[in-house]
Amino acid sequence: MPSLSEVYRAHPVHVHHKNLDFNSLQELPESYTWTHLDDHTVINSNNIMKESNSSVPVIDLNDPNASKLIGHACKTWGVYQIVNHGIPISLLDDIQWVGQTLFSLPPHQKLKALRSPDGVSGYGLARISSFFPKLMWSEGFTIVGSPFEHFRQLWPQDYAKYCDIVLQYEETMKKLAGKLMWLMLDSLGITKEDIKWAGSKAQFEKGCAAIQLNSYPSCPDPDRAMGLAPHTDSTFLTILSQNDISGLQVQREGIGWVTVPPLHGGLVVNVGDLFHILSNGLYPSVLHRVLVNRTRQRFSVAYLYGPPSNVEICPHTKLVGPTQPPLYRSVTWNEYLGTKAKHFNKALSYVRICATINGLFDLNESTKSSGLDRF
Repeated sequence: MPSLSEVYRAHPVHVHHKNLDFNSLQELPESYTWTHLDDHTVINSNNIMKESNSSVPVIDLNDPNASKLIGHACKTWGVYQIVNHGIPISLLDDIQWVGQTLFSLPPHQKLKALRSPDGVSGYGLARISSFFPKLMWSEGFTIVGSPFEHFRQLWPQDYAKYCDIVLQYEETMKKLAGKLMWLMLDSLGITKEDIKWAGSKAQFEKGCAAIQLNSYPSCPDPDRAMGLAPHTDSTFLTILSQNDISGLQVQREGIGWVTVPPLHGGLVVNVGDLFHILSNGLYPSVLHRVLVNRTRQRFSVAYLYGPPSNVEICPHTKLVGPTQPPLYRSVTWNEYLGTKAKHFNKALSYVRICATINGLFDLNESTKSSGLDRF
């Protein structure tokens, strides 16, 4: 079975990494100036609280109705926040500290761990950068597998303590991802007996994952800059820890862009493209983006979780029938990443099954900008 690194290496996305010191800039460079931001308006939850369905749901995992609540959130939003998730606040603080320490290194030091052209791990710009004419006001560091080699380049003397935090975070998040998978599947009426590849202990122990550290420096002209352009994730689900700086937005049909406010100790969970496929479109992958701030730097840590790279994902048999045919064909994560690397905002359309109605091809698909993960 190919590893996640091997899968991404098989589908290279060419990104030109610029050696830019964000903190030294007093003006926004032309290469970072986005000119078509008509929908850039921030919709804060505080401004729309009168509408009970207009803020991203917050779900207590200790609630006996958590599965039902998560199902409703996935169907109506494609995203939700969780509390009482079992991840120690100290560990969330530690992984944020790793990111802050890493991105505060001098540019020449960070470039020692630059992601290779055909690789996925290391320092660099988001993989989705290649699909946009302008650059994004952010930098990232991707970890697939052990961070040992790259961290030894960044911190030759004390890399071990940073590695230990990342490995502990990865192990803890993997367990949480498995729990969330079953809550989401349960909300669809899918049981542990229905997912054979989940493993003998039904814990998805062979699932693939990556950790993405993100930095969004303070920006001299935030109204014309973009931290991370609109995209969906190719994952089953993504678990995001964000610091106390707002910036993450999700698109809600009929409302527009809605800010996901930072919640102390909370985690953001969004539906990815593969769960969209598995649910036969019942749980849509959510379009999201990140805006930047004039005075404060924003950090976040994303845990991107998917199936073993060679497991075929398709609409589950319990969700299809005579009146609800499968909308998508079977696809492995390996194959789907290749589709996104080529077609970006049309990836889901390329795995959608065409239905013939009155002799016409029904190719309707969400017009969402389905980007690759934030790699």
